[in-house]
Amino acid sequence: MSTISKDSLKISLLQLECHFTWALLKKHNSNEKALENLKKAEEAIQKRHPDEIDWRSLVTWGNYAWIYYHMQRYEEAQTYVSKVENSCKKLSSTAHGKIQLPEIYAEQGWALLRFGFNYFERAKNCFEEAMKSEPDNPDFNAGYATAMYRLEVNSQWYRGETTPCLEALKRAVELNPKDTSLAALLALVLQRLHRGHEGERYIQEGLQKTPDFPVFLRHAANFYRKKGEVDKAVEILKKALALTPKSVVLHHQLGLCYKFKALQLKKTRHSPQEEMANFMQLAIFHFKTVIDKKPVFFYAYSDLAKAYAISKRYEEAEEIYQKVLQKNDMACEEKQEIYLNYAYFQQFHMKSESKAIKYYIECLKVEADSYARKKCSEAVETLLKQKIESGLGDATDIGTLGLVHNLNGKKQEAIECYEKAIALDPNNEEYLNTLAELQLSISS
Repeated sequence: MSTISKDSLKISLLQLECHFTWALLKKHNSNEKALENLKKAEEAIQKRHPDEIDWRSLVTWGNYAWIYYHMQRYEEAQTYVSKVENSCKKLSSTAHGKIQLPEIYAEQGWALLRFGFNYFERAKNCFEEAMKSEPDNPDFNAGYATAMYRLEVNSQWYRGETTPCLEALKRAVELNPKDTSLAALLALVLQRLHRGHEGERYIQEGLQKTPDFPVFLRHAANFYRKKGEVDKAVEILKKALALTPKSVVLHHQLGLCYKFKALQLKKTRHSPQEEMANFMQLAIFHFKTVIDKKPVFFYAYSDLAKAYAISKRYEEAEEIYQKVLQKNDMACEEKQEIYLNYAYFQQFHMKSESKAIKYYIECLKVEADSYARKKCSEAVETLLKQKIESGLGDATDIGTLGLVHNLNGKKQEAIECYEKAIALDPNNEEYLNTLAELQLSISS
């Protein structure tokens, strides 16, 4: 293929609506495996939606075109570009493959949901766009409610008596009465809002309707673990794991259950040490399985490190924290969660207040408003104020409290701290410069 036609093909490819133009497949792109998966997707569409092949295949064909392009099989790439363009013409859309069907927005939304926290906001926006055309479409509402739920769970938005995703989930469940996984998400939200009795009805119905559906079983187990019925949760998770043995989420939840059981035993007066150690070892096994199978499941690193710390295996806990802290592909909220847990580890297990303060502050430096950040802010302020008010604090502690206030946008409190720190350490250039910048920002 000539350079001109190759460039022309690239222009056409960039117009397609598919995973490649949604910036999703840049990191991991095994071409042969991708072709195998696309073939399965194409067969599924032909079997389930024989009358809607044109629009339902657009994303699949776009992905085919990109993969063949990367494999330098340009003629096959062009064939799929042409298939997309012809379908778009049939569907009376714009030229060059850019198609604005609500179904394509929804397909993009579902794809984004599979790629983790960084993509949830974009997924929500896609479903919102799709719902503009069809507000009562069951699939679009299901996607929108799922995206809202995941955003809230990950960013800890909810703290009051209501939550933004509650109404979205109620609506989605109403439009998708057979979808037990949606009903289970609604149950989990109701449980968070202290309406667990109301939520459990959905779980019990789901166990009757879909007793062998792994996604529902995972949510049901989560519900019972949070309710405190951990043995019931373990029983459900084992059943789900038998159905889908490669599921890292199930391993993670089993780890959480066994850790909970160990901690419950620890609280008893005459705790059976051997049984407690066995539960903690099971928790460690499942958490290790998660990070071995899915190294980007960052929350599992904290869970594994916590399990090691509880078992007084401090070196192994430290090793896990250092391993995850070196990773640079975490979302801001994930990084903040790691800093919070590592600071707790330093404060409560290693008894190092100085290191705890350092990592609470590292969390505050990450620019994202999250529950973990709020907890770090509270913890570091408490530590520093206790030290200062007891008379043990020096200029460094007061200056550090000033830094905390500054990172939290409390400029006047920061100024007062830096003034006190300078009174004790008059020649400290860092304090003098920061104070001058703060005063200038307030006066300007």
